[in-house]
Amino acid sequence: MAEALILAVKIAIATMFVLNLAGLLTWAERRQSAFIQDRLGPNRASVFGIRLIGLLHPVADGIKMIMKEDFIPAGADRVVHTIAPFIALFPAFVAYAVIPFGDRLPIFGYDVNLVVSDINIGLLFVVAVMSIAIFGIFLGGWASNNKWSLLGALRSAAQMISYEVTLGLTIIGILMVYESVRLDEIVRAQGDLLFGFIPKWGIVTQPIGFLLFFAAAMAESKRTPFDLPEGESEIVAGYFLEYSGMKFGMFFMGEFAEIVVIAGIIASLFLGGWQIPWVTTEMLLKAFPGWLVALIQIGVFSAKVVALCWLQLTIRWTLPRFRYDQLMRLGWKMLLPISLANIFVTGLVILLLQ
Repeated sequence: MAEALILAVKIAIATMFVLNLAGLLTWAERRQSAFIQDRLGPNRASVFGIRLIGLLHPVADGIKMIMKEDFIPAGADRVVHTIAPFIALFPAFVAYAVIPFGDRLPIFGYDVNLVVSDINIGLLFVVAVMSIAIFGIFLGGWASNNKWSLLGALRSAAQMISYEVTLGLTIIGILMVYESVRLDEIVRAQGDLLFGFIPKWGIVTQPIGFLLFFAAAMAESKRTPFDLPEGESEIVAGYFLEYSGMKFGMFFMGEFAEIVVIAGIIASLFLGGWQIPWVTTEMLLKAFPGWLVALIQIGVFSAKVVALCWLQLTIRWTLPRFRYDQLMRLGWKMLLPISLANIFVTGLVILLLQ
């Protein structure tokens, strides 16, 4: 009974974190883009005259999407058109189940591992599950019976397959350094120190890998400068052109949930996850009770995720969209060779240090 309750609490924490942060990012992106472009941004939605600096706009968006008509174009495949948004949204929440947000801690007499699903192949599971999102996007574009939607779906499939190659190769460097595919073990290993004073974070041991992974992950999320699948100036709106109401909302939320998941993965692989530099879990447990240590580690992990989300939003409103040939050239002729070279250099360094 206690184990079931602990699992339910962990699921609630992970789900609410992703949902709430993804919803908040819809507001943060508009506020940040307004700041960058010297505008006011969303500030009109109010309840009894209370505006809360635009924080009510995500609520207004949700109500609007629920109330709008669920439109399915003539000639579309009704079944596939309906289930495609679910397939696109599903991977982001499932992938977060294996991302640890804290260490294994004694909390109220129980040994609690702060991760929803502690599986042996956590990192491989994340890569496999996130690759499923392409099916929802492609099926949505194909089922819409619209040439622009189909073109956006084809672009998305080619783009995600291209950059998943770099994503997978970049992860190999992390596996070589930390010798594990378990995300919790990778994060714990980053608590060590190099030369006695440098935190052994992934960004220190794999700096090139961090840049490659970040670029490939942003391409996977299909956001500017990698937003070719929806390129409004070229194909109207791309794969979700024929979607309205909550079906469009699910594609929309799936995009922001991916931002949160990408931030969580990068924080775990390259920024030490819940780790505080030069402060171990044992040191925290000597000073604080287990439940307070859990809150501290969850807070540290959340801060890193929020900072990475902010960075992604900043890049989205700073760089222009690539041309399609530039996108493919970047993936196959630049990132792929560098990721292969990174593997060889990592292996050489490991051999020399042994």
